[in-house]
Amino acid sequence: MNKNDFAPTPPMGWNSYDYYDTTVTEKDIQANADYMAAHLRQYGWEYVVVDIEWYSNDAGTMRDKYQYIPFGDDEIDAYGRLQPSPRRFPSSAGGKGFGPLAAYVHGLGLKFGIHIMRGIPRGAAQNHLPIYNSSFTANEAADASSVCLWNPDMYGIYDNEAGQAYYDSIIGLYADWGVDFIKCDDICDSRLYREPLVFSGWHETRMLHRAIEKCGRPIVLSLSPGPAHVDRAWHYAQNANMWRITDDLWDKWDLLKEMFWRCENWQDHVKKGCYPDCDMLPLGHLGKGFGHEWECSLTREEQKTMMTLWCMFRSPLMLGCELTLLDEWTKSLLTNESLLSLLSADRHGRQITRTNECAVWVNESDNGGAVCVALFNLEDTETTLSVKLSEFMDNVEDGREYRFRELWDDVWLQTVHQTVETEVAPHGVKVFLRLGE
Repeated sequence: MNKNDFAPTPPMGWNSYDYYDTTVTEKDIQANADYMAAHLRQYGWEYVVVDIEWYSNDAGTMRDKYQYIPFGDDEIDAYGRLQPSPRRFPSSAGGKGFGPLAAYVHGLGLKFGIHIMRGIPRGAAQNHLPIYNSSFTANEAADASSVCLWNPDMYGIYDNEAGQAYYDSIIGLYADWGVDFIKCDDICDSRLYREPLVFSGWHETRMLHRAIEKCGRPIVLSLSPGPAHVDRAWHYAQNANMWRITDDLWDKWDLLKEMFWRCENWQDHVKKGCYPDCDMLPLGHLGKGFGHEWECSLTREEQKTMMTLWCMFRSPLMLGCELTLLDEWTKSLLTNESLLSLLSADRHGRQITRTNECAVWVNESDNGGAVCVALFNLEDTETTLSVKLSEFMDNVEDGREYRFRELWDDVWLQTVHQTVETEVAPHGVKVFLRLGE
């Protein structure tokens, strides 16, 4: 199996974290999957991902003190492999794991994913639990010096036979459940650690990749958190399908504006099966599991800017909101077929220019099809932006003017002096498409 065939285009889906934090339940997953199948699947949205601490029976019960309860009440099998909490995922009872829930999602024509933490549960190491289908025990795999700085559940894993056997055992289990997507956390950004040279995430990424190759199921591997390091792009591309280029992205303009230089740095590394990841789209209703539910605080213009940049750059698209509460405005952002077509396998995006005031991106077809140009206003006031055709189009005929369709307002613009020029709202965007001849 070639991992680059697992995701021929940037994955699109929904992840439970931004709305539910650690508290999502089977009922919640089913409701969001039902909505996706009914309203979004036809536009390419297909992954349903259960995020962090699905194995915790007491997740969220001490939210005023801990996001992740130290040494909490976690479900684990006799081989040191975490299992879904039967209190929150009733269909997992009796050792069925996520098999029944994955089957439900698959039955809707969608794909199923889970979040995992890098490493092995501390309790498995402490109790010397056997590693499935091997002669090793968990303590032989566990690196007690490698501990996540923000989640206390796991030890890192040594780059040894025992460690590989453990990763083989959990990936084999997930394959049996029917998992199509794994988001692995605490593995992408070594600079979270004071001593990057001893960061075990580099070899653990390789071990996960090897385990996926062995399991016989195409499983997309996503790495978090960011920011990923451009000087390690080769490592991510060899072993994963997605890697975060930012820390958690929330609905704040300063964080969104920062994504322009991040995308600039990573634009040459977007390839089939290998996608620098701008993180989830913080749209719609957010934060219930964090104890203070809110609606996306970005303006409508800023929301269009975010969707446009993600699509021009060809980032994966993952929603974090409660889908059943989507309003028509937010739904319209997610179902703009012309914009979503920029994610197609035959396209690539590149930045033409970026200043403190504006940015211009082009998204082109490799086979001479439609060309798309986006003009982003990064200022706090409305402004006029322009770009010459010669900056983003080949074979421009002398003296000829061209027509472009603006993809958000669905209006036509005629070039003047072979220049695309338009008024753009504060923090907004105009994105123009010209079909190939």
